[in-house]
Amino acid sequence: MPVGGKTKVAGVMGWPVEHSLSPRLHGFWLAEHGIDGVFVPLPVKPENFADALRALPKLGFVGASVTLPHKEAALALADEVDAQARRIGAVNTLIVRPDGGVLGRNTDAFGFMESLRESAPRWRADAGAAVVLGAGGAARAVVAALLEAGVSEIRVVNRTVERARELARAMAPATKGAVVARPWAERAAALAGAALVVNTTSLGMQGQPPLDLDLAPLPATATVADIVYAPLETPLLKAARARGLAGVDGLGMLLHQGRPAFAAWFGIEPQVTPALRAAVLADRAG
Repeated sequence: MPVGGKTKVAGVMGWPVEHSLSPRLHGFWLAEHGIDGVFVPLPVKPENFADALRALPKLGFVGASVTLPHKEAALALADEVDAQARRIGAVNTLIVRPDGGVLGRNTDAFGFMESLRESAPRWRADAGAAVVLGAGGAARAVVAALLEAGVSEIRVVNRTVERARELARAMAPATKGAVVARPWAERAAALAGAALVVNTTSLGMQGQPPLDLDLAPLPATATVADIVYAPLETPLLKAARARGLAGVDGLGMLLHQGRPAFAAWFGIEPQVTPALRAAVLADRAG
């Protein structure tokens, strides 16, 4: 579709940004719905991010996705930030308001929960404890999503246990102690009786060592999720499926988190379909 004076423009801000699948994701939806809009990669160095964010309204952008390393900076710089983003401590979506102000949101928690419900429909929030591996921004989004869903106990396991404790403390005011930190050495023991395990670390990603985790303590009804999507079938998911456990890959979270952002920018609520997954993964190694 040709670009004209009325074309709505959004993009993804990151450094680096060439690896991002967001242009392919939003480009598919724009074409599917025949919208006069474009979504472009915006490589922005950290030292230029503040200026770039403030330039979005001046350049006529309707908004932008925010990826590493800018998510925390976006939280500090947006004119308004919603409660979910403040709780998670990061912004991944910027929306330019009609008055020229910039609203910051975080749609990662929504994306994770939608992906979990789609790929593991038998999972229930009241089925038992959840174990979250990692304590970074993605872990905070996953923990926030699980708490909102009603999970009563979340065990956060991290290689630096103090970071897990910080996450637990940050969530404590709203959770009545439902989030507990566990040291990395106890990661297998933490799985005992758990209904869900979520890997939010980079372990298992292409170029990274695999996640060393014994799944034997998990009940046969447990679900294992990995937010890594390169490769789509990580060693953790292969091990889970070999034991007959339900597995959830990381692509669904990426696709679903884009839905509310696209709706805010372009006015249509898109859907995640097999055709979308195929288009996003096309010509992509792994």
